[in-house]
Amino acid sequence: MTRTTITVRHRTRYTGLVLLTAAAAWAWVVLRRGDMGSGTMTGDLLAFMVTWTVMMTAMMLPATAPVASLYARTGPVHEAPRMIAFTAGYVLVWAAAGLPAYALAVGAVQVTTAHPAAGTAAAAAVFAVNGVYQLTPFKDFCLTKCRSPIGLLLRYASYHGPSRHVRAGAHHGAFCLGCCWSLMLLLTAFGVMNLWAMAGLATVVAAEKRLPRGPLLARAVGLTSLALAIAVFWAPFLAPNLTGGGMTGMRGLQHL
Repeated sequence: MTRTTITVRHRTRYTGLVLLTAAAAWAWVVLRRGDMGSGTMTGDLLAFMVTWTVMMTAMMLPATAPVASLYARTGPVHEAPRMIAFTAGYVLVWAAAGLPAYALAVGAVQVTTAHPAAGTAAAAAVFAVNGVYQLTPFKDFCLTKCRSPIGLLLRYASYHGPSRHVRAGAHHGAFCLGCCWSLMLLLTAFGVMNLWAMAGLATVVAAEKRLPRGPLLARAVGLTSLALAIAVFWAPFLAPNLTGGGMTGMRGLQHL
């Protein structure tokens, strides 16, 4: 058996572990969707944070699996614990992003309940923010770091201490958050528990990071989002969660 064969097997094994975690998260979301799609807003922050963290695990880990696998093999020993700690640090960053996401969810419900006509304007704003951000140099910068992480992995080699692997994962997660936060913002318009929207956005994230023309796709998504910002005034169904068609999906997140 050649060294190349062993390396490929190790790479497949570690990538598979991360993908299996993502698959388990997707299964949890699908199985609990009925429970989370009913009820009214109760302000249960803890329930929202748990659900948000599982959602982000499902959506973001598939695109990050190759990086986690590569990080696992940056040292001669303890590859599996290294990968687990790296992945945990990565997920922690996205879990923390649930705090502003919760504020947006609560705010969206309150605004659209008190002023239904404001929902369309809010949807246009959401689409416009994502569209503009997708075309910015900062988006390109963060996407480049996600697509070509070798420089980051060399930096992580200088980390020391028992938390170094978690720190490495959190650092990479911060670049990923900088790359994808505006895409996650679209869940405000489509519905936080809209499985089709989750699957579509997860596909976009993976394609931006892994396809050869990922940066071009990111710009195309930005232009499409700007077009939606205009079209939603004539077609409110494009943003069901803010225009009356999907508010239960957002409210239900607090009813786990």
